[in-house]
Amino acid sequence: MGILKLQLENRRQRALLVVVPCLFLGAVLLIAGIGKLPGLSDKLGAFPGQTEFFDVIFGAFWPTIAFFINNILPWVETVLGLALVLGIFPRIAAVLTLPLIAGFMTSNIWAISHGEVFESCGCFGIFAEIFGAMTPWQALGLDIILLFLALIIILFHPAGFLTFRWWFTKPKGERSR
Repeated sequence: MGILKLQLENRRQRALLVVVPCLFLGAVLLIAGIGKLPGLSDKLGAFPGQTEFFDVIFGAFWPTIAFFINNILPWVETVLGLALVLGIFPRIAAVLTLPLIAGFMTSNIWAISHGEVFESCGCFGIFAEIFGAMTPWQALGLDIILLFLALIIILFHPAGFLTFRWWFTKPKGERSR
């Protein structure tokens, strides 16, 4: 009985350890994704720090990449952020954020390496007016924090990869009405 109690306590501690990273990482992705959704962000046009980086790297493939950045990437951010906030497959969502965060970091490093050309990274789209525009240095700092939060979720989440938070599951023995 003592081992079971110790395992339960360890599970609670690990759950408490990942709650804040799930909520913070999810909220940042959710806000950034919604702020750049097609239709909402059309007022602002393209974000130079993100689009020029891909223009240089991908050259001839640019129309496909531009379509992905402007139309699909905000939806990916929004869905992953929502999954993390609600606790829907949090480990899988955190794993899927790693390439996203790596891409953001690469874009910001590229913008930093080209000097003070870019005033803002465009990370939050229309919400930059509310939260303030971030420089590429600030965005890189945020990306590093987000990377560590994703790693905490992946390494320390107490449940398996295919789990929901408790409010999505029924307790054992409860029958549906």
